[in-house]
Amino acid sequence: MEQLKHECGVALVRLLKPQSYYNQKYGTQSYGLNKLYLMMEKQHNRGQEGAGIACVNMNAAVGTEYMFREKALGKDAITEIFDRMTPEWTEAQLYMGHLRYSTTGKSGLQYVHPFLRRNNWRAKNLCLCGNFNMTNIDEIFDKIVKQGQSPRIYSDSYITLELMGHRLDREVERCYMEAKEKELENTDITRYIDNNVQMANVLRTTMADYDGGYVMCGMTGSGEMFAMRDPWGIRPAFFYKDDEVIAVASERAVLQTTFDLQVEDVKELPAGKALIIHKDGTSCLETILEAKQQKRCSFERIYFSRGSDRDIYHERKQLGQQLTEPILKAVDGDTDHSVFSFIPNTAEVAFYGMVEGLRSKGLNVRSEKVAWKDIKLRTFITEAGSRNDLASHVYDITYGSLKANEDNLVIIDDSIVRGTTLRESIFKILDRLHPKKIVMVSSSPQIRYPDYYGIDMARLEEFCAFRATIALLQERGLWDIVHRTYEACRAELQKPKSEQRNCVCALYKPFTVDDINRKMAEMLRPVGMKAPVEFVFQTIEGLHAACPDHQGDWYFTGQYPTPGGNKLVNEAFVNYVEQKLKRLV
Repeated sequence: MEQLKHECGVALVRLLKPQSYYNQKYGTQSYGLNKLYLMMEKQHNRGQEGAGIACVNMNAAVGTEYMFREKALGKDAITEIFDRMTPEWTEAQLYMGHLRYSTTGKSGLQYVHPFLRRNNWRAKNLCLCGNFNMTNIDEIFDKIVKQGQSPRIYSDSYITLELMGHRLDREVERCYMEAKEKELENTDITRYIDNNVQMANVLRTTMADYDGGYVMCGMTGSGEMFAMRDPWGIRPAFFYKDDEVIAVASERAVLQTTFDLQVEDVKELPAGKALIIHKDGTSCLETILEAKQQKRCSFERIYFSRGSDRDIYHERKQLGQQLTEPILKAVDGDTDHSVFSFIPNTAEVAFYGMVEGLRSKGLNVRSEKVAWKDIKLRTFITEAGSRNDLASHVYDITYGSLKANEDNLVIIDDSIVRGTTLRESIFKILDRLHPKKIVMVSSSPQIRYPDYYGIDMARLEEFCAFRATIALLQERGLWDIVHRTYEACRAELQKPKSEQRNCVCALYKPFTVDDINRKMAEMLRPVGMKAPVEFVFQTIEGLHAACPDHQGDWYFTGQYPTPGGNKLVNEAFVNYVEQKLKRLV
């Protein structure tokens, strides 16, 4: 319903045969490029602010270009950059693609991946992209400044490029010294370097200090390629390998579709490991960092990843099915006078699970497509009232789908984050059907805490659950909890990051989930709306039951997997109090 922006998606293709092989077998010179295009289009859901691709031709003659890159902005960026392709791109063996959603507020072509660091030595050329957000970029910045570097851009992407590029330079120099010890000269030294660079050394000396969720991908001008996953397994990555190709993507189903594979053919990149593909096409999994407690992102399963994945599809259905009992309670068991529907489009699978769960109880429930999402309306009118009126019509309804003043309307969404779309659009338009009652269902639990690992929800005040909690504290004379939490957060921020705990949890302790649900219903119900509203949310236990392999639930519980998460949530509350509630502290 309310579009969340995910950091990005990645796609890597490494051809293992000569170009003539693909020409003969598949009838195209563009086999690798075509696969990259398909993988990127199938991950368009992961980034519509920009896209970029890069390639390396290891056979290019000296004095000619061997490393190419194209980037573009906007939702049509993929089409735009592939329209620019020239014959040189089809001669490459290494391909890398990236789709971007910004979670930092920074926009512009300079922030679109891949990033490229040039050098006359092939092995020192580095192209980098990733699905990541680092919580301690300030510390990394200070580290490389102390080394004598002077970064031109303050962003985790660019700084990571410079840090890794510096370590790659050192690795090349190590190989150079070995070559000299072997009494090699001139181009023999270059060949030795190209054949002996160890990207595992570069990654170990680069990534050890990072705190965050990431899948880091890169390639060098000499033909080394890699994809590395964070040690907590926060961000997803999958790969496929046969004797023709090695490919990496952010989602398993993308590889299945692109290469016509079974589920078992695709492997998950283990946490803390890197898939390293050498210049000669051999590959291996290298442990770069020891794996930590696994915290795979549960929001990938609820919302971000495509529902076409076998396991994600079943998990989303189970999330919906598990909500049948609280839904029946909300409609007082009166399914004869209730209509069940969903907010398009990502909640559709959870809706199927909800309906199946109700029918498994022998109930003959009535389902309708009540809500329709129209194209985004242009707010070309500057007058605030008119602009708000236009915004309220983003959704439309199926007239006559309910018996006015007789039927309850139960409508499910995958998540309820800010509540703005509910208040400004959805509730207003649904009320035109004159339901007896609206039961708003979320297949995920209440979102109470910011994310700092690649999703654009970093400010506490954005969340309707947080705003409802603050309102309850004020109403019930518990404002001293806000003061104590503020002071506790400030005290934690004086400690080393590794010792900090999340103090914001204290705000929610006086209230039950139902308390916050009722307050949210009150706050998000538009003025003039006639139908009463009740919220039903997934439980934490239900989330873990449906997604047992994805225990990353910090959005709901505040249990951050890394020290940087605790530090940033404490900072977020201090900033909230000082900037928004200064007059009350």
